[in-house]
Amino acid sequence: MSIIFRYLIRQVMISMVAVSGILLLVFMSGRFLKYLASAAEGKLSADVLALIMMYRFPGFLELILPLGLFIGILLAYGRMYLESEMTVLFACGISDRQLLTKTLLGSLPVMLTVGAMSLYVSPWGMKQVEHIFAEQAKATEFEMLAPGRFQNLLSGGRVTYTEDLSDDKRRLQGVFIAEYGRDDEGLSIITAEAGSQLIDQETGSRFLILERGARFDGSPGALDYKVTEFGAYGLKIQSGTARDVELEDGMSTMKLWASDDPEDRAMLHWRLSLPLIVPIITLLAVRLSRVNPRQGRFFHLLPAMLVYITYLGLLIVARDALADGKVPEWVGMLWVHALFLLFGLWLQFGPPWLHRRRLLREGAGHA
Repeated sequence: MSIIFRYLIRQVMISMVAVSGILLLVFMSGRFLKYLASAAEGKLSADVLALIMMYRFPGFLELILPLGLFIGILLAYGRMYLESEMTVLFACGISDRQLLTKTLLGSLPVMLTVGAMSLYVSPWGMKQVEHIFAEQAKATEFEMLAPGRFQNLLSGGRVTYTEDLSDDKRRLQGVFIAEYGRDDEGLSIITAEAGSQLIDQETGSRFLILERGARFDGSPGALDYKVTEFGAYGLKIQSGTARDVELEDGMSTMKLWASDDPEDRAMLHWRLSLPLIVPIITLLAVRLSRVNPRQGRFFHLLPAMLVYITYLGLLIVARDALADGKVPEWVGMLWVHALFLLFGLWLQFGPPWLHRRRLLREGAGHA
């Protein structure tokens, strides 16, 4: 039995890791491209992108692991049905109930991992991401500069370009700055051979001191531009405003537990629901993985995925209803879990029960 158990779990885990890896790559790539676009616009520093993705990783993992397990069971057991391995196991005395029990035991580490991610690790990671975003909001335009790139920086109407930037971000080479006046009237263009950062020790204000350049003031399309050449020119560097707002995703589970806010309570129920998904989808997947060899390897995946999407969609609907106060908290999201638990139990034990009843009726009729 231990050999069979290890074989079954190994097949499921190999499929789960492969599927989860692909899904993680897809979802994290999409999120990384979004952050990369923000960095290109000067809203984020490129230096923090890897750190943000590392802190966001548990949040992706808590959502992808249940789906990966679900698809992993479908693929692994579906292949075993097609290649008659399940037929051999059943002939050796393995029953449907034993197969389900062993699979549920194998899914226990996944459930514990998802629970740890959902309740503790993921909120901590999101809290760190909030700190990074707050620091980026306070960063100056000078700190957001990247060489060889036109950037629309924090001041909104200013576009800045520099050919080269020192590692400590204190010296610039080949500077171009274009800035619109108030109400987008008039345009000022500044070019300089070099620039450096100066900090006023009394006020703490920062200035960009441009060297050997010129300033062009006028309106686009007009011919009356005013040209001013300079040896040194000071330009104040704008600083962002700190954002010290705690979002639900970054709140600890203990704070959500102590909160009376409906949205916080809904988030708490959502975090508790994620690990509960694992045993229920395991129950569903074991039965839905049964496939007729004539139907093909992937015939059963479409209805199974529809069941999973419906399950997750109803959980999201229940969370929104709970946040809006339309559902009592004692009901919460448990009704969705109960609905699919009953559905899974019926798929697992309903057809054999109906088959036995039919045989009893036929036997009674012949008697």
